[in-house]
Amino acid sequence: MGTYRAVKIVERKAFRDEEAFEIEFSGLQRFEPVSREHDGFVAILHVSRNRAGGYFYYVMELADNDSNAGWIEPDAYVPKTLSNELARCGRLSIEQSVQLGLSLSQALAALHQRGLVHRDVKPSNIIFVKGHAKLADIGLVAQTGEKNRLGTEGYIPPEGPGKPQADLYSLGMVLYEASTGSDRLDYPNLPADFDAMAERETFLKLNSVILKACDTDVRKRYQTATEISDDLTKLGFGTPIQKPGSNLLRSVTVFSVALVSALTLALAFYWLRSPRTSPAPEKSIAVLPFENISASPEDAYCAEGIQEEILTRLAKISDLRVISRTSTRRYGSKPGNLSEIARQLGVANILEGSVQKVANQVRVNAQLINARTDSHLWAESYDRELTNVFGVESEIAKGIADSLQAKLTSREEQALAAKPTNNPEAYDAYLRGVAFQGRIGQSTYFALKTIGYFKRAVQLDSNFALAWARLSRAQSYLYFQRVDVSGPDAAKDALEHAQKLQPNSPETLLALGYYQYWVQRDYALAKATFHLVNKLSPNSEVAWALSAVNRRDGNWNESLASAEQGLARDPRNGELITTKAWSYSMLRQFPTALQLYNQALDIIPNDPDVMSLLAGIYLAQGNLDEAAKSLSEITAETLFDNAFFVKVTQLRLERNYTEAVRLLQSRLAQFHFTSEFIKGATQVYLAFAQRLAGDTTGARATAEQARSTLDPLCKRQPDNSNFAAWLGLSNAVLGEKESALKEAERAIVLLPSAKDRVDGPGLEENLALIQAMFGESSTAIATLRRLLQTPFQSQLYGPMPLTSAFLTLDPLWDSLRTDPAFRELCDEKQL
Repeated sequence: MGTYRAVKIVERKAFRDEEAFEIEFSGLQRFEPVSREHDGFVAILHVSRNRAGGYFYYVMELADNDSNAGWIEPDAYVPKTLSNELARCGRLSIEQSVQLGLSLSQALAALHQRGLVHRDVKPSNIIFVKGHAKLADIGLVAQTGEKNRLGTEGYIPPEGPGKPQADLYSLGMVLYEASTGSDRLDYPNLPADFDAMAERETFLKLNSVILKACDTDVRKRYQTATEISDDLTKLGFGTPIQKPGSNLLRSVTVFSVALVSALTLALAFYWLRSPRTSPAPEKSIAVLPFENISASPEDAYCAEGIQEEILTRLAKISDLRVISRTSTRRYGSKPGNLSEIARQLGVANILEGSVQKVANQVRVNAQLINARTDSHLWAESYDRELTNVFGVESEIAKGIADSLQAKLTSREEQALAAKPTNNPEAYDAYLRGVAFQGRIGQSTYFALKTIGYFKRAVQLDSNFALAWARLSRAQSYLYFQRVDVSGPDAAKDALEHAQKLQPNSPETLLALGYYQYWVQRDYALAKATFHLVNKLSPNSEVAWALSAVNRRDGNWNESLASAEQGLARDPRNGELITTKAWSYSMLRQFPTALQLYNQALDIIPNDPDVMSLLAGIYLAQGNLDEAAKSLSEITAETLFDNAFFVKVTQLRLERNYTEAVRLLQSRLAQFHFTSEFIKGATQVYLAFAQRLAGDTTGARATAEQARSTLDPLCKRQPDNSNFAAWLGLSNAVLGEKESALKEAERAIVLLPSAKDRVDGPGLEENLALIQAMFGESSTAIATLRRLLQTPFQSQLYGPMPLTSAFLTLDPLWDSLRTDPAFRELCDEKQL
């Protein structure tokens, strides 16, 4: 029997443009002679192209068969990858993980020595040849410093791909997944069964290597792949890995890593606005993320929670101007050029700090720096037992106020001196919840984790008013999102507890405002409450809330004004810039929205949500090529649901049904859904894609699955308009006109446009689609004509509104194309 080889044919049509195709080919040519120089590379044996046929091909080593069979059936062959191996066994042993790290770090060292970088190190790009792990997907290999936007989110470091240390970050994430069995999203949490692990000591040694490889500060990360290899070799022989500067293993902050992740960071080197001509107020301050220097990454919540509590207390001092955590969290701790950061944020002073937790002892270091002179205005260290850590935040806030000569009213002094709880375990749970609450908008998973920690806090201390208030906010948010079966009672109960304990505190009033907004949808009351909070705590982050609630009420000018007022005080707040841009996009003022989204991307480069919002505008304008470029990195494993669905919409508008079906099927097979509703919506998307592709049988089968997912949700929460609308769509694919129309109409009754100017009209659009599917053309067209003049978030094209370009391009409306009235809608001109 001869030697098996793999032949890969790469067609031009698989790429969005000629440049991307040529980049892939040139990367292969560059790597081909190098590939045979190290055992850690997949050997490329031949590279050639067929210009007339529009493709190139290459011959390479064949990966082991995933089935471990000796004889290979081509049709049944599946390459053995690390991704497949982890899916099968959960995680590798510590010894296997170390050996994997040695193989890959040595391969990367060889690659980097040749002036090349990989840029897409991840489990699916690590294959096994004769049992040996090798780096694959060499089409992405590039010369060091090339700036093409390639790589896979979650494995890309904050500074982006393109340099050797970025590959080391990716390798660290791979080793984290291999050794823990957890997803990169969970980094750096320890495995759930850590306490029961027989190899705990060895695991922690390996974990220290991973933490250093994945440090968000490139200066603290390993400088070369050889350094990683050396440390892993020492680990294998039982030699302790020495860390400079501390007897404790230094770890990155759990939630700073997630919040300052490859999805949302690298802003320290970007600034769109022109330099300020007026000096920042002397009594202005930004609190940078506190560095976690505890040995265990699980203690990182303490650093983030303490930073948040310091900000909360400073915000109560009316004589200070305090920048929000939303603006500062992307910098990381000790980011370097403080004067430049202060200029960007528009402040005169910077507070840095660190937290170290060892058993029941907590040390908090804080230093206040005048960024103009780089002089230390105040510094203090606090050593506390966990049972007495509560007052540290207040002491720090008081020290800052004294140093900046800020005047405190008697009410403010009382607020700073207030002790939230006497129960250290309750406070510990509270700090964990505070840390998770900063990520609550990313997914239902974080909302549920936040709620769990605050519930734990109030179970331990039923008089903990702050915890009750934050619990109510989290419960209200979950209910408002309409992706979970949680009802409004939990939010109300938590709010009532907070009101009984501290009815007039800013935190309780803020929870009340969100309950009025998210649960009751009483926008007038919510706005009045938010304005009151702003008076009590003038630096609190109510600008976003006021912008959002005004938008829901249809007060678009007020929404924009609220966002602008917030940005005047907090100019680097990416969330405020994005919410302002979203308002402009729903108003169909696309040029202004594009400018703002690009400004946001200068602050939070490559953020998938913002990139998808940018792509949404291009789609709304009918510019499919630009949209495709913005969505080029979205895959079935993308963590952000909105970005993924915009990608599917792009493929549908291109009428690329094959790729849309493949992408949706892959997500349903691979993705871990934290919401049954999101799973059901994905199934509906797939059913429509299959229907458009002509696979009627497959579409019906998928629609049945969607109905099986969504129908129980409707029964458990019959007042949820989202559940009803998507159940109606699944019924429509099944050809059940009466039940489809019934659910679509019920959704409109549950959330009429008068009650929600953002989402309400989208439910009418949903009904129009179902009417069009069943031949009720005139009624559907009348609705579409009205919606083309209405600012709202489309259910079909969210977060964009309906436009004539969508009607022109989307095959969902093909049944109306022969109607002159519909063609007239398609011809309407919009920006």
